[in-house]
Amino acid sequence: MTTVAQLLKTKPNTTVYTIGADDSVYEAIRLMADKGIGALVVTDGDSIAGIITERDYARKVVLMDRSSKATPVREIMSKAVRFVRPDQTTDDCMALMTERRMRHLPVIENDRLIGMVSIGDLVKNIIAEQQFTIQQLEFYIHGERP
Repeated sequence: MTTVAQLLKTKPNTTVYTIGADDSVYEAIRLMADKGIGALVVTDGDSIAGIITERDYARKVVLMDRSSKATPVREIMSKAVRFVRPDQTTDDCMALMTERRMRHLPVIENDRLIGMVSIGDLVKNIIAEQQFTIQQLEFYIHGERP
């Protein structure tokens, strides 16, 4: 079973992008677009204040006809931040994401933000594990050693 720590080691870029709670939603969306990501951890000083996602933007700005340049992140962010620890498994992440209908999980260690896991990261990991299992079964069937 893969842990979150092992999964983070396989990611090519482990930078976790953040935005201030008082910054505009426009700045948040621009940063997400520039970095090709779907969520940002929202900070207020040194602490985590929430998380903002593309879904928050679509539902709380676009559909409500608000201005992204005039709306601060704190007004649309999700304040209840679900997170995982490095020693948890990818199955734990998948269960939490499925249950809570979310696509991004910050990774916290010793009260410090150390990474972000997305649903895409988990799917890639599942595919890699399944390919490995298939390969091992093929070796077994053909009487080969890996």
